[in-house]
Amino acid sequence: MTPPAPTDRATPTATRRRARLTAALRWTTGRLVGGLVVLWAVATLIFFAIRLVPGDPAEAILGGPGSQASDEAIALVREQYGLDQPLLVQYLAQLGRLATGDLGTSYSLRTGVAGLLLDQLPGTLLLAVASLVVAWAIALGTAWWATLGGRVAAAVSSTLEIVASAVPHFWLASVLVLLLSTQLGLLPPVSTGTPAGLVMPVVTLAVPVAGFLGQVTRDSLLDAAAAPFAVSARARGESRSGLFRRHLLRHAALPGLALSGWAFGSLLSGAVVVESVFARPGLGRTLLGAVTLRDIPLVTGVALVSALAYVVVVALGDLAERAVDPRERAT
Repeated sequence: MTPPAPTDRATPTATRRRARLTAALRWTTGRLVGGLVVLWAVATLIFFAIRLVPGDPAEAILGGPGSQASDEAIALVREQYGLDQPLLVQYLAQLGRLATGDLGTSYSLRTGVAGLLLDQLPGTLLLAVASLVVAWAIALGTAWWATLGGRVAAAVSSTLEIVASAVPHFWLASVLVLLLSTQLGLLPPVSTGTPAGLVMPVVTLAVPVAGFLGQVTRDSLLDAAAAPFAVSARARGESRSGLFRRHLLRHAALPGLALSGWAFGSLLSGAVVVESVFARPGLGRTLLGAVTLRDIPLVTGVALVSALAYVVVVALGDLAERAVDPRERAT
C-alpha cells in the first residue's frame, strides 16, 4: 500500500509571503511612478508659467532691466542660453538636463543651483518637520480634550480648530512678534539660528495646519467612540483615558495620517511667507527672490526639491497608515 504524500505545511505561509511581497512591490512601483509624474508635472508647469511673467529672461541673466544691456549683449546671451530656440526645443532641452540631475546655474547668483539648494534645504526641512510635529501635538491634544471633556469641550475645541485653520500666516506672525517680542521681550523678532529663534516661525506654521488636522481627528474620534468595539470596551470597564489610548486613537489617526502629505506641502508653501517675515534663510526666501529676478533655473530647482520632499512625505504617511491599519497591508 502506497503511503500518503506528506502535507506541505509551508505552502500557505509561502503563499502569504509571496502575496505580501507582490503587494509591497506593487505599492513601491506605484509610488515611484507617481513621484516621477509629479516631478515631470512640476517641471513642466514651472517652465511654461515663468515664461508668462512679463520681461525677457536674457535681461534677467544680465542683471535685470536696470542693467541697460545693449541689444548685442542680449542677443548673445539669448544664443548662449538657447533662449533663441523655439519654446518646445527649450522645454525638451530642460527636461533632458533635469533627467541627468543637472539643475543648471543660477542667473542672479552665478553659481550652481544644486549647491544653493543643499545650503538652504536643511533650514526649511527643519522648520517644516518641527511645525508638523507641533501641529500633530496640538491636534491630538484638542481631540483628546473634545473626546473626554464632554459636549462643552467638543464645542469649544471645534470653534478653536475652525479659527486656527482660517488664520493667515502673515497675520499670526505679526501678532506673535508684537506680543512675544515687542511687548514681552521673550523671543527674538527674527531668526537667530538658535532654538529660541525657531519658536515663533514653527508656531506660525503649525497653528493653521493643526486646525485642519484637529477637525479631522476629532470627527474620527467621535465616530470611533460610537462604534461597537468602543461600546464593548466601555462595557468591560475600560476607563475613558484607556479607551482613548488603546482603542480610539489608532482609528482616529488614520484620516490625519492620510492628510499629513498635504499638511507638509502646506507647510512648505507657508515657509515662503514665514521665512520672509522672520528673515529666516531657506527655500522660501530663495524662491521669492528667484521669482522676482526671473531666475528660471533657481525657481525650477526649488520647485522640484519641494515637490520631491512632498512625494517622500506622502510615501512615509502611506507607510505609517499601512502600519496602523492592517487592512492596508494587503493592498
